Amino acid sequence: MFPRIDSIKQIRLKIGITQKKLASLAGVSTSMINQIESGRSQPSYETAKRIFDSLATLEVKSSSHKAGDFCSIDIVKLKPSNTLHDAIKKMRKFSISQVPVFVGSDPVGLVTEDSIVKHISDAGESELKNAKLENVMEPVPPVVDFDTPANILTPLIRFSKCILVSKKSKIYGIITATDTLKMLE
Repeated sequence: MFPRIDSIKQIRLKIGITQKKLASLAGVSTSMINQIESGRSQPSYETAKRIFDSLATLEVKSSSHKAGDFCSIDIVKLKPSNTLHDAIKKMRKFSISQVPVFVGSDPVGLVTEDSIVKHISDAGESELKNAKLENVMEPVPPVVDFDTPANILTPLIRFSKCILVSKKSKIYGIITATDTLKMLE
């Protein structure tokens, strides 16, 4: 699914290229880009695809920041055998809203404020101290490479509570929604 056609101009300006350059890359005339951006013409599916593919390629190239630039390397971790009570204590101590669950150096899940609240509402507070994370944790969050362009992170963080960052096939850091706000500075 493409972004809205009326976003072409905004994306093009954000990247900092001219209509002529975009037209050349997409294989259409400058006049066509002008007409599309002004709303006087609707591109065919193929033309829209070429334009958005060109913009996406340029966005990746123009993004000099990488996931590794924004991740926190001090990852607060828990084990599947820890309890929800342990998770709550860590979340309060470090003022965080999610904690990845690891077995050794491998992520196996995630415990979040939402998963804790859900468990409490389903099972009751009496189960809080004894409930093991292995029984209530969410799936492993997405893992991206250290060199992943930063502009790819924002859509990911919308659907996940956090993103783990790997470097040389080992988990290196974590990116939270708060970390993605650093990209805007």
